Amino acid sequence: MHVLFPTGRQTETSLTAALAGVTDFTYDIAVSGEIASFLTPERLRTLMEKHPCDAVIVSGMCTADFSSVSAETKTPIYRGTRHAADMRLAVPLLLAGRLSSAFAADSLLDAERRAEAQKRLETLETEADCDYLIRGVKFGGESRIKVLCEIMDAHRCPTLRETAKRALRDGADGIDLGFGFDATEADVVRCFSELADLDCVLSVDTLSPDLIRAALFRADIIFSLTAQTLPLLAEDVRKAGAAAVIIPRDGAELRASVSAARNSGLSVLFSDPLLQPPLSGMTESLAGFLPDFGAPKVMGCVNVVELIDADSPGICALLAASAAECGCCAVLVSEHSDKTVGCVSEMRRAVSQMQLCRGRPYPKDAGVDVFVIKEKRRRKEPNPPYESVVDVGFAEEDLTYDPCGSFRIGVEGDIILAVRHGKAIRGKTAEDVISAILAEGGVSRLDHAAYLGRELCKAELAIRFGRSYEQDGAF
Repeated sequence: MHVLFPTGRQTETSLTAALAGVTDFTYDIAVSGEIASFLTPERLRTLMEKHPCDAVIVSGMCTADFSSVSAETKTPIYRGTRHAADMRLAVPLLLAGRLSSAFAADSLLDAERRAEAQKRLETLETEADCDYLIRGVKFGGESRIKVLCEIMDAHRCPTLRETAKRALRDGADGIDLGFGFDATEADVVRCFSELADLDCVLSVDTLSPDLIRAALFRADIIFSLTAQTLPLLAEDVRKAGAAAVIIPRDGAELRASVSAARNSGLSVLFSDPLLQPPLSGMTESLAGFLPDFGAPKVMGCVNVVELIDADSPGICALLAASAAECGCCAVLVSEHSDKTVGCVSEMRRAVSQMQLCRGRPYPKDAGVDVFVIKEKRRRKEPNPPYESVVDVGFAEEDLTYDPCGSFRIGVEGDIILAVRHGKAIRGKTAEDVISAILAEGGVSRLDHAAYLGRELCKAELAIRFGRSYEQDGAF
């Protein structure tokens, strides 16, 4: 098989280096112009006449439609990677017949890596042994660390069911309902009744014996029993068939409390040495998770994630690694504040990464990551060449309104809104929305089109990164 790789002058050297050593087929590299992504069907047809081939791989950055050229020449034309330096990655896909004429090869590779990682996670979980099976969910043993989403002050959450279902969609293995001492037994019954039909692990999080008893009709796990409350609740918990999390309190040593709980007839037990907030004993308390207390360990991460002004993805990854090293079987997270929205998904990805990297020295290159803003590897694409420079100053403040009218841009959940004269144009991406506006002739001035593109892009980024959006405000 002979393959043609059209490229631009700017990327010829990178492509040549990327393909060096390929022996599975012969190939030609043909320069199509200055920039590879500007390749046109006409120019490609000319290159193919000069370089007869069995297949063509164009840059993944190309936007032109080459289907007519493919049909005329009866030659498959595929899209390679977006960056020339990565084109070697397209070779296995070409040999396996999995390259696409519509999608860039690196997009296919990313999707394949994610799919393979997910398949391996499912296999590992299916084959894993466990200490306990609670409502079909494995805890402990070789199973994945489970993520429980704590809904604080559940009795005051106006969208309790929706919040719980969203957490489950985002990867939570169970829902932990937290109740302060202002809650009543009726509040607990109401909240658990509202979620009772959900096929998931539910736990109650309170130190009040009365509130714990009120939850036992549906609670699968009790957070938490102490040396003081254990004698009051052990029989009720045992009869309900619920699991119990034992914590150190009232001067009692955790191992002794776990032993006392087992002696009282409780068989499904967890231990929680209690993780303290940053600068309030966090490091020392982390060390307290290393010993074996006679019951699988649970790490409550809320104190750390909520009580530090830092982006939660990295915090979740570090806590997941700490939980894995300490042999924890479950972690608790919360999305109680705006800064921790998305924490469930982040922690689920983090514990999945730890599961995939079990037995390896570092949690890297697993097919699952917790990157949000930064790239794993920055690409070094050459800047476009130029012969002259114009350094721009501040934009003029004079504003001329578009006769077609102005738009009000907003965000509704994960949807971008562009509203004018009471009519909303809705879309998932800035490109979709601006295309719809242009299709109906909604813009007549170039400066207005540029403004809309800028604002719609800001709205899309706000959705992607979970940030607020304000029209004309800084992102």
